[in-house]
Amino acid sequence: MKRIQRIGLIVLSIFFVQHLFALDIIPYPLQVETRSGSFNLGHSSGILYTGNCQKEAAFLKTVLEKENHGSLPVEAFSASMFENPIICTINAKLNESMGSEGYDLTVNADKVQINAASPAGVFYAVQTLRQLITASNFIPCCHIFDKPRFAWRSFMLDEGRYFKGERVVKQLLDQMALLKMNVFHWHLTDDQGWRIEIKKYPLLTTIGSRRDSTQQGVWPSGWNSTVYDGVPHQGYYTQAQIKDIVRYAAERHITVVPEIEMPGHASAAIASYPFLGAENKPIKVPVKFGVQYNVFNVADPKVLRFIEDVLDEVVGLFPSKIIHIGGDEVRYDQWKSSPQVQAYIKQQGLNSPADLQVSFTNNISHLLESKHRRMMGWNEILGSKVHDFNQEEGVREKLSQSAIIHFWVGDTSLITSAAEAGHDIVNSLNDYTYLDYDDKSISLEKAYSFEPVPASLPARDTARILGLGCQMWGEWIPTVEQMNERVYPRLAAYAEVGWTSRRNKDYKRWLAGLPALEARWINEGIHFTAVK
Repeated sequence: MKRIQRIGLIVLSIFFVQHLFALDIIPYPLQVETRSGSFNLGHSSGILYTGNCQKEAAFLKTVLEKENHGSLPVEAFSASMFENPIICTINAKLNESMGSEGYDLTVNADKVQINAASPAGVFYAVQTLRQLITASNFIPCCHIFDKPRFAWRSFMLDEGRYFKGERVVKQLLDQMALLKMNVFHWHLTDDQGWRIEIKKYPLLTTIGSRRDSTQQGVWPSGWNSTVYDGVPHQGYYTQAQIKDIVRYAAERHITVVPEIEMPGHASAAIASYPFLGAENKPIKVPVKFGVQYNVFNVADPKVLRFIEDVLDEVVGLFPSKIIHIGGDEVRYDQWKSSPQVQAYIKQQGLNSPADLQVSFTNNISHLLESKHRRMMGWNEILGSKVHDFNQEEGVREKLSQSAIIHFWVGDTSLITSAAEAGHDIVNSLNDYTYLDYDDKSISLEKAYSFEPVPASLPARDTARILGLGCQMWGEWIPTVEQMNERVYPRLAAYAEVGWTSRRNKDYKRWLAGLPALEARWINEGIHFTAVK
């Protein structure tokens, strides 16, 4: 009898090991069932695909070769199947159960089967598969059903401050793809630099992409620094380069959302074309970081025409249905002292400069809607007072309901009020998601703990939270090495916040899986501080 009990305990132990053992997958899937045995990738004779996922099957072939797992042919599915195949299948009927980004992955000893409703789902299954392959080319048998928690899982790179270049951007896109992040938020213009070629206004890059010197320092003390390096900094992307990066991202199911700042953070544009500024006088591209006073003169029809021309070219370059217009940290001093702007405020029946910004932003929203796009901006576009430098009375203008609010600063009650007003929201609360903050301010565990849906948000409005973004602001990261020290490994924490269901989040389990990712980053030549 005791022998039977011991055998029963052994069987139960095997069951729990098989069904509760957490595979090292980041971000962690919705449902994971581990099974006995493994698939020998070295014995597979090819990759098969059905439906319109040939590109994803070809991508799998490419990464297997790059990661030294051998070379497999890719063919459309037929009766004469490969021996021990990897099969990628599209079935649109699965959309109801897993959505457009979900997938079902089964690894048996004799084959690997991927089922998804769309090519994106197949692509994300491939990312999971990559993380399952051992150094000896075995894949543990398992069944995984997976889909993301949030539709918006973004990483933002600020190049207005320091230009990084194509190679760096593509490396970031590769790591985003591995981590199933799907939005590259590209901050291309700011006070200290204009980084996108606009053919109708060539001075934006011949003048606006270059500054004579740069304020030196580290976060957060650098804001008060009086030290400058005296070294010119410059760089911008041609339209051909932008198209290539957009294509590269699309191959990895990443949407590139450009950010073109307006009406503030506009000094580089004003330095290029002084008529754009509220003071209508020549300035230089600023060498100091922090909020600048220079803003667009939104009362001048020539300035509005300039903005429309720029957005025409931007829309032509970026297929994204969403265009980010910034809208943050606008100082109203120049508007208050401009007779033209003050006359315009009265003419339009507006109450204050804050109302003027909301009115201007609504005009941009309508303009983008006419181009079949949707506007997104930082939460200042609501007109809420979140900065001490603008003392404004209550704003009467109401923001266009189609505008997406990118929340970054202020009390989270602003999220609740924005949702109640019918706005969709991306939560990027700075105290949790700003990658320029050091790890003492945002530790790895704090990054992992971020919850995009505020506890105070009524259940009826939770669907308004599209997801989250993490932001790599560039003021104090002149080099790629310094940038990577801030991005990794926190990027993997934000990826899991965006993808993994809340009930499946487990910091200790996630931390245990991190060394495998760190090994990949080391192999890619990415400089970062490993977790000890």
